Amino acid sequence: MRIAMVSEHASPLAPLGGIDAGGQNVHVRALSLALAGLGHDVIVYTRRTNPTVPDQVRIDRRVTVDHVRAGPPVELPKDELLPHMGAFADHLRARWSRQRPDVAHAHFWMSGLAAVLAARPLGTPVVQTFHALGSVKRRHQGTADTSPPERIRLERTLGRSVARVAATCSDEVFELVRLGVPRSAVSVVPCGVDTAAFTPDGPREQRSARHRLVVVGRLVPRKGVATVIRSLPALPETELVVAGGPPPAALDDDPEAAALRRCAHRVGVGDRVKLIGRVDRDAMPALLRSANAVVCVPRYEPFGMVPLEAMACGVPVVASAVGGLTDTVVHGVTGLHVPPDRPDAVARALRVLVRDEATRVGFGSAGRDRVEARYSWPRIATETVRLYERVLGSTGATTGAGALAGSRR
Repeated sequence: MRIAMVSEHASPLAPLGGIDAGGQNVHVRALSLALAGLGHDVIVYTRRTNPTVPDQVRIDRRVTVDHVRAGPPVELPKDELLPHMGAFADHLRARWSRQRPDVAHAHFWMSGLAAVLAARPLGTPVVQTFHALGSVKRRHQGTADTSPPERIRLERTLGRSVARVAATCSDEVFELVRLGVPRSAVSVVPCGVDTAAFTPDGPREQRSARHRLVVVGRLVPRKGVATVIRSLPALPETELVVAGGPPPAALDDDPEAAALRRCAHRVGVGDRVKLIGRVDRDAMPALLRSANAVVCVPRYEPFGMVPLEAMACGVPVVASAVGGLTDTVVHGVTGLHVPPDRPDAVARALRVLVRDEATRVGFGSAGRDRVEARYSWPRIATETVRLYERVLGSTGATTGAGALAGSRR
């Protein structure tokens, strides 16, 4: 099968930890490689952000990254990319006219817009993974939401136009139905984890305190890092390591890193909070294994891959009971759920895991078992192929681009 992956802002080649580089980048790369492992050919289309990179980069015998010229070849915030999706769609249409893919799989709403516009004259079915929905973002961020004002309207139309929506969790299914997407048009295919790289056995980073908590993610307020910092006074002999954001050398110039340091000093734990900046993927398993618990307490989270990686390493997770985290982390089995923005609840949950080794070991073992049974990339790739085959086997499958044609800029 020839598969076109469309990921306009999340390149599988980008370093992680930047403001718009995170789980979607990992998902697109890992899924593409896993599909290649099943014998399929994949081209990932992503926007060119560097004028010196080659037009195409091969990352596997069957996986190629195609850098699309759409807008200036520089890093731009994803919320500023909508005006360039017409040029992106033109590139896709030109490439697909020469060699039509069997299916196009779009990641994020703007990728879906470009993919549908390109696929319309070719009859190529489009599968859509949103990764995040504008309605959820608007609900939680309010006036701080920088998404284009058209986003929710276009997502609603896109969800009803593509051949199939691949939701990553059950919470997203409910949100899509509220937007008017028929439940029968949605399948749940979660994100996965590299169970060969993320394992309980292997090197561990050395701790500086008796107990260690680890947070991994972009340094943005919604990720809840400040909530974890505010829980730390109730957890003596415990250090908090925060991985993510810019490279270590640039942390001093990062405003969110500065805000987190001020928060730590304000609550009297400045000497126990370590911001280490961006961490290479190869170093991540050793960091996670060094923790008594990995903490992921965002205000909202469409899916959240870090808890899966921690579970794969046999480390228990304390997670907000929001979004995809309610699917992946099983309360009382692989970790503990807490309400968002509640440092007191985070502290109570962490005290259990810090003090009780038997509970930590039991949660860690159950987490590894759950990841192997449900979230390995070969399994996720197999489910994705079944979804593609279902789309291709449907009579009258359509890209439904007509309703979106007027949205092109």
